[in-house]
Amino acid sequence: MTDQAAAPPGKLDAAVLKIAGVVVLGAIMSILDITVVSVALPTFQNEFNATYAEVAWTMTGYTLALATVIPLSGWAADRFGTKRLYMMALLLFTAGSVLCATAGSIEQLVAYRVLQGLGGGMLMPIGMTIMTRAAGPERIGRLMAVLGVPMLLGPIGGPILGGWLIEAASWHWVFLINLPIGVIALIYAQLALPKDEPHASESFDFVGMLMLSPGLALFLYGVSSLPEEGTITATKVWVTMLVGALLVISFVFYSFRPKHPLLDLRLLKNRNLSVASISLFVFVIAFMGAGLLFPSYFLQVRGESTLDAGLLMAPQGIGAVLTMPIAGMLADKIPVGRTVPFAMTLIAVGFFGFTQVGTDTSYLFLCGSLFVMGLGMGGTMMPIMTSALRTLQPVQVARGSTLVNILQQIGGSIGTAIMSVILTSRLNGSAPVPGLNNPQTGEPITEAGAAIANNQGANIPLPPEILQRGLQYAADSFSTTFWVGFALVLATFIPIAFLPRKRRATPPGAPGEPAVEAPILMH
Repeated sequence: MTDQAAAPPGKLDAAVLKIAGVVVLGAIMSILDITVVSVALPTFQNEFNATYAEVAWTMTGYTLALATVIPLSGWAADRFGTKRLYMMALLLFTAGSVLCATAGSIEQLVAYRVLQGLGGGMLMPIGMTIMTRAAGPERIGRLMAVLGVPMLLGPIGGPILGGWLIEAASWHWVFLINLPIGVIALIYAQLALPKDEPHASESFDFVGMLMLSPGLALFLYGVSSLPEEGTITATKVWVTMLVGALLVISFVFYSFRPKHPLLDLRLLKNRNLSVASISLFVFVIAFMGAGLLFPSYFLQVRGESTLDAGLLMAPQGIGAVLTMPIAGMLADKIPVGRTVPFAMTLIAVGFFGFTQVGTDTSYLFLCGSLFVMGLGMGGTMMPIMTSALRTLQPVQVARGSTLVNILQQIGGSIGTAIMSVILTSRLNGSAPVPGLNNPQTGEPITEAGAAIANNQGANIPLPPEILQRGLQYAADSFSTTFWVGFALVLATFIPIAFLPRKRRATPPGAPGEPAVEAPILMH
């Protein structure tokens, strides 16, 4: 792009910031939607007279749609052009959101969520491709910091927005909120995004698609079923995970044969990309899985409203916003291997605070822990992604961002499943309340379950000592689960120790330099 060449080194000019604005709008929609909908699950149960397992499919169906379409993003970006594809993804996501608001049954809602996921799955990888091509390798750190704001604030702002919309209006507005944002983003994209030339000569890897997309969807379906089934030995879990894993492994061996595979694993010959991808994968398992339990603790153990639980999470976002711009500038000047370990240390220190939770732990202490964790988050996730994409040539960026997004999706699903299974298993170990059964399943209600239900407005008439004992058990269960999350956070220090610690020159083929055939693309 001519705009990039004229821009001063390291500075983001107006043209690049305009492009970043489009991508951030799309990222806000897709990321905020996940957390907003998670807050609405109890409302869906009441509205559609459904079980939790049924309404959970509104999340699972969306995740499976993401897993199916993300692998296609790299090929589609090259074939149709990033601008055209990004606008199509925006349109599909917005249309799916409106349809979700019109759903008259839980089955309809799940179907529309799948449609929404097909659009949402393309927004992040295509958006990252657009931004990386616009900024060039010398400015990618600052630009990725811009994209990182919605990625980190989504899990915090989602519960606040979702709680407020449900309380002030109705569940329909959880989805309708995307309509004005989507329309603005479409108009903005048409005006701001530059046209790019599609590469019509590249053939579509149909065989690879038949292996990778169903393989990812089946594997994530099995992982997503873990919390519901409670054990990996359940047929629904291990069979789908095994079949999915076999399909993905088959694709890995196959992918080195075609000239243009659906997912170019040859990119992993680039040491920077492979180390950063492994670091990101382990980090997402550790943090995203346990991160979803922070608001659950406030809701279930402390009895806070959805809105208040969201507000209590705000210090994490404030911390991230403070450090992210600084981390973005540093990522363009200092190798991430020198900065990320310090940021991860902050995350570990903050996370440790939640291993100490009880029934009356000081909110000042917990909010302080979240703030410290946020400071670390702002200096970790986006610098790692910057390291992953910086050394790629412009023609490789679409494939590289697709690979990074797939690893994020798998890591997030695995982390969520691990934490949910551990917490559920611990809570189920609480003593049952004699004569009290769940009306939906017929199973005995435990003391911890009764205490949590009362905190969420169920008003079960039980002696105070039973409720207090159940509440203490629930707090101990969260503490144990957070200890597992803390151990996973510590494990992240292993791969990040291999992140680059020396500054590398701008890669051949970067904006302003002559393009050469990438040595990592061995055809």
